[in-house]
Amino acid sequence: MNKYANYFKTNQETWNTKVDIHSKSDMYNMEAFKAGKSSLMPYELEALGDVKGKSLLHLQCHFGQDTLSWSRMGAKCTGVDLSDAGIKLAKQLNDELELDAEFVCCNVLDTSEYVYETFDIVFTSYGVIGWLPDLKPWAKMIAERLKPGGTFYMAEFHPIVWMFDYLENPPKLRYGYMQDEVIYEEYEGTYANESSKMVSKEYGWNHGLGEVITSLIEAGLQIEYLNEYDESPYDVLTSLSETESGMYVTKDKLYPLIFEVKASK
Repeated sequence: MNKYANYFKTNQETWNTKVDIHSKSDMYNMEAFKAGKSSLMPYELEALGDVKGKSLLHLQCHFGQDTLSWSRMGAKCTGVDLSDAGIKLAKQLNDELELDAEFVCCNVLDTSEYVYETFDIVFTSYGVIGWLPDLKPWAKMIAERLKPGGTFYMAEFHPIVWMFDYLENPPKLRYGYMQDEVIYEEYEGTYANESSKMVSKEYGWNHGLGEVITSLIEAGLQIEYLNEYDESPYDVLTSLSETESGMYVTKDKLYPLIFEVKASK
């Protein structure tokens, strides 16, 4: 992955800057979280159910709110993230909340070089695979870190969502569903605080559903389901409307906003 080193370094620097802004944002609602509110969304809670006593590896955990939410539910958690600032804050939150999660700073593709144990559950969610140039080593690592009979679960924004350039208003269909070339964006603000003056510099890659599913199958996992939904639990795209259930939808619901995959080893 050396040819991607500069891309990863730029992304790491951007995420290090985001940590402070996100941790103070309404979206991440730190005070409510510290008071006991779970950061987990309905899809992942329903998919994984009772995690008490299970070991759980959370990939690309940001500053650990979801990791610690699983920990509060009784799972023995390890969180991994590229951002050293994110991991530092995650460790502080873990200590403050008197939980027993562990956190490791590394590129998610290198997880097996830093985390040696295997887990009952490997979990990842929302805005994760777009930072990875190739899903084959990602899927291979997931299989390596799962116990036999273990569960992999992901909830993620749908590939169609990433075909649009959101720096245009209205968003313009610009990027390929199966585009191999890296996508570079530079803009002011961040999804949790659009009025922030920080400059986000980000390198990303698009991955279609076929690539996601095939990479997991080739790594030896059995797919239990792939579901697509025309709603999002986060109001992070332009012109979304909130529904009675607290989800967010596009005006016309012409395409899915998220998908979920559950697989087993």
